[in-house]
Amino acid sequence: MVRTPLTPEERERGERLGRLLREARGRRSMVDVAGVAGISAETLRKIETGRAPTPAFFTVAALARALGLSMDDLVVRCALVPVV
Repeated sequence: MVRTPLTPEERERGERLGRLLREARGRRSMVDVAGVAGISAETLRKIETGRAPTPAFFTVAALARALGLSMDDLVVRCALVPVV
């Protein structure tokens, strides 16, 4: 299966998500946060660095829960245009 290339906007949204998760993680280790979220530290690293700019919904939801973030806040902060 061939994956459709991401648009620049999708890449930017993924980078925003990565920055937000990195900031929310603070001084906690990737291993600790990934373990609480039920994902691998490698997956978290790829999301935080933008190498996985379109993670699965349930992965984002698990990370939001592990970091104490609301999904609504993630949507607003990662959107490329203002969310009303």
